[in-house]
Parts: sequence; C-alpha cells; structure tokens
Amino acid sequence: MSSWIEYTDPTWRNLQMRLLKVDEAYFSINSSSTIERNFIYTLSSECYECPYTKVKVISPNQTNEIFKLNVAHPLSFKIFDNDVGKYAPNNASAMCNLQNLDFNEFGVYNFSIYPNNSCVVLTDKAGVNVNKSLFLVILLAIILAIIYKLSNYITRRYQSSTVSDDVVNNADEAVVEKPVQKKRMRSLDAFRGLVMVLMIFVNSGGGGYWWIEHAPWNGLHLADIVFPCFLWIMGVCIPFSIKSQLSRGTTKLSICKKIIWRSVKMFLIGVCLNSINGPQLEDLRIMGVLQRFGIAFLVVGILHTIFFKTENVMPQSGLKRSIFDLILLKEQLISAVVLIVISLGITFGINAPGCPRGYLGPGGKYMNASNPNCIGGIVGFIDLKILGESHIYQHPTAKYLYDSKAFDPEGVFGCLLTIVQVFFGVICGTILTTHVHWIARIKRWLVWSILLGLLGGILCLFSKENGLIPINKNLWSLSFVLVTSSLAFLLLVILYYTIDVREIWSGFPFAECGMNAIVLYVGHTVFHKMLPWHWTVGPMNTHFMLLLKCIWNTVLWVGIALYLNGIKYYYTL
Repeated sequence: MSSWIEYTDPTWRNLQMRLLKVDEAYFSINSSSTIERNFIYTLSSECYECPYTKVKVISPNQTNEIFKLNVAHPLSFKIFDNDVGKYAPNNASAMCNLQNLDFNEFGVYNFSIYPNNSCVVLTDKAGVNVNKSLFLVILLAIILAIIYKLSNYITRRYQSSTVSDDVVNNADEAVVEKPVQKKRMRSLDAFRGLVMVLMIFVNSGGGGYWWIEHAPWNGLHLADIVFPCFLWIMGVCIPFSIKSQLSRGTTKLSICKKIIWRSVKMFLIGVCLNSINGPQLEDLRIMGVLQRFGIAFLVVGILHTIFFKTENVMPQSGLKRSIFDLILLKEQLISAVVLIVISLGITFGINAPGCPRGYLGPGGKYMNASNPNCIGGIVGFIDLKILGESHIYQHPTAKYLYDSKAFDPEGVFGCLLTIVQVFFGVICGTILTTHVHWIARIKRWLVWSILLGLLGGILCLFSKENGLIPINKNLWSLSFVLVTSSLAFLLLVILYYTIDVREIWSGFPFAECGMNAIVLYVGHTVFHKMLPWHWTVGPMNTHFMLLLKCIWNTVLWVGIALYLNGIKYYYTL
C-alpha cells in the first residue's frame, strides 16, 4: 500500500530522501577521470530545440558528489572536459554523451565517469510510480461519490414516503395547477460548471502532474483547455440573452449599455484580483483572465446586438434553411475573418526589433539561445510597449523551462483571436436559437467540431512543435483557438445528448456549479491560500498529498455551489 502513496525510506546511503520534491531524484557522481575538471550538462526532452545546460562541475577522482534533478521528462547528458559556458549547443562535441534516459521520482542513480572518458548511469535505488497515486485518489473520489449518492437516495426515499402520507391526508383539498415553466438547458450549466471545477483543480496545482499544468510553450495540456472553453460558453449564451431582452421590448441601445457596464465590472474585478498579494501600483499586473473576458464580451456582445435580426423567418429553400444560422451571422462572420487577417498579418508581417519576422518562440535558450529577448515575437513586443514591463505577468510558464523573460499570456494583442473564440460560441448559441430539433443541433455542432479540428490540425501539422502555427495558449494562436473550440463543440454535444436529450444524467453536480460560476471563480481566487481550502502537512512532496489537497479544495467549492443552489441564490455580473 505504501507504494501507492509514493512512500520512500527517510534515508538511503546517508541521503535525506524526504528532502526531494515532486518528480526529483538524486544523482551520485563518481569520477575516476584523469582530466582536471569535468562539466556535466543536461537537456530535458520537454525543452524543444534547447541547448544543454550546465548543472555540475566535477573534479578528478571525486566520489559521492550529490545533486538533484527534475526527472518528470527523459534527460540527456553531455560531459565536457572544458567549460563551454552556461549553455552547450546540441552539436558541440563532448567526451561522453547519454541520450533520453528515463528516471523515476525519488530514485537514486549512480553517474560514473571512467578513466577512458566513458560514462554510464546505473540505478542504485529504484524510484516510485507516480501514476499509482492518481489511480488511488480517483478510486477514493469514486467511493465518496457513491456514498454521497446512496445517502441522498435514502434521504429522498424517506422524504417521499412522508410526502405521500401528507397527500393522502389532504386528498380533499383543491388542486392548484402551477404554470409550466420553460425547461432550462442544463447541459450549458453543466458545461460551465465542469470547466469551473476543472479550473479550481488545476489552479490548486493539479497534483503536480506536468500534463495537467499549463504547457511551457507549445502544446496542449489539460489546464490549457479551461480558459478557452469558458470564453466559448460565454459566447454560446450571448444569443440567448440578447434575444430574450429584445423580445421583452428592451432597446438595442439599452442592451449595449448593459454590455459595456458588465464588461467594465469584469475588467475591474480582474484588476482587483491581481492585487491579492498587495496593491503595489508600480508593478500591478493590468491584464488577466477576467480582463480578457470583459474585452471579448464587450466586442462580441455589441456586434451581436447591432446585427441581431429581430425578424428572422426561416426560408423555404432547403439550402438556405440548412445554413440559416450562418446567414443570420454573416456580418459577424466577416468581422471574425477581419480579426483573423489582422492578427496573422501583424504576427507574420511585422518583426519585433532584434527578432526574426514571424517569430513564435519563447526566447530564452530556445534555438540555442539565438533570440533570448524575443519571447512571443511581435505579440510580446506589442504587449510590452502597451502595458510596460512592470505591468505584465512576471512568471510565464516558459520562464522555468526556457529561461524566458516576462510575458503576459492574457495580454492585449491576444484579445483579437480571443474575440474570435467567443464568436465560435455565438455560432453554437445561434444554432440553438434557430433550430429546435436536437438532431439538427447536434449535426451542426459535430460539423463545426470536425471542421475546426481539421483546420487547427493542418495549421500545426497535427504535431506539437511543427507546422505554420503551433498550438500555443500563451500566444493564443489561431490553431489553439480552432482546436479548443472544436473540443468545446464536441463536449457540448456529449453533455447535451446525455443530459437534455436522453436525460441519462442530470448534470449533477456540475450544473449547480455552473449556475454560480462567478462566485466560485472569485471565491477560490480570494481564499485560495486560506484555511480550510488550503493546507499543508509535512513537506507536501508527493503527488498523493498534492492530489488530496487539490481534491479537498475542489470538493469544498462544489459543496458551496450545492449549498447556494439549495437556498436558490445565484449571482451574475
């Protein structure tokens, strides 16, 4: 059982094993080389087109020299007999070369350098399987969910029997018919709630698993799906809201005023949340998640209101009927295309000072540190000039892998394609308001999912690092918008069919979370580091303990959402 919680002996050959952090291992150097000094350089397979980085200097006949490395990804080693600097190019000739070796967390590995200048890495103490903790915690969560559902079932059975007795005793009373209320589409709430719960989980650390956290630069990890799905579902709800307001006689001018005010509130709340560690105005981050929400909602909401057709009679022609939702959105389609053209034109047509034209890399040591100050290319340069270096995000994901400088993943320039992302949600919402039959809706959503997925895949050549435009959340690249929108369409198809069409599942508990999404977002951001949501016990250096904390934090907010739903309290901006 101890292997399932990543237990390791407190000591091993005088090494303090409990001092290792998540995904770390010890390396013990034993050198019998006759060369004056050896220089050890390492390269993680996750670091694309990176040079080797110097990690250790070894004297001759040195034994049991200990150092730690992160082993979440395979590592390559090069041993040089001279100091080639902080970074060593991949083509640099080395006296010893070891490629793509796999290591395990909490392992101890002997790194031996021999007199003939050869080297080898052997396992002294086997590490632990970090995936076992994930399976164990998932199993515990399933057991708790079953217990919760069983207790609810027993409670409902008891309450229903009590109600039945009351009905029999009051059978002579007059029956008053309640007005039939329009059925709420719970799959939309469940979609929003599912993404919110996932966001709380990943913001709590995601158990320290690399594939849950944000990708360092290119690529798509679980955490990268959250924000675009939120924006997309916001777009889905815009046609409903505007159509409802217009049907009640609200003027388009009044609707636009409400949109502006709501956008301002989102932006200001986002700025305030950026000051949660103290409002130091000199280096206060200006942009953020809610800020980008506000900007995208402002543009898409006003455009949809202005071009909304109050009289939209379904045409008789079969072809026009099949694309009627697109006909209604033709002005907004044109606007989206214009934004894409502007974004791509600036990205590939204008070069940032000192950077190659069309540069999309993370700067730092990427491409053998050839452009260390060019993180994000023209995208990063524009944000830097508009916001100032002290008002952008100081700890981008690329900083820890590529040694990159400050960069804001929610900067100003990325708002262009963020607006396009919201517009794809508007297309989904317009399909809902235009076509009443579930088959017609699902067919169109699947077509959009396949189309956008293929376009995004073509742009990145269905790979992580290749293609004209790689998938990149930091840059909010076009391929990223297309692929995540494709996933959003597909996810809504599954939820809509399961919850609203077949009623196999009620959407519990995600639907209840989605009905109070803003409360959960602001609440978890403000109270993230406070009891009872956040706690530590001991070193917290295993995935198991980090997972327990993440799930505890997430479950507490789900419980709050269920309580708010129980007292019928719902808050929206």
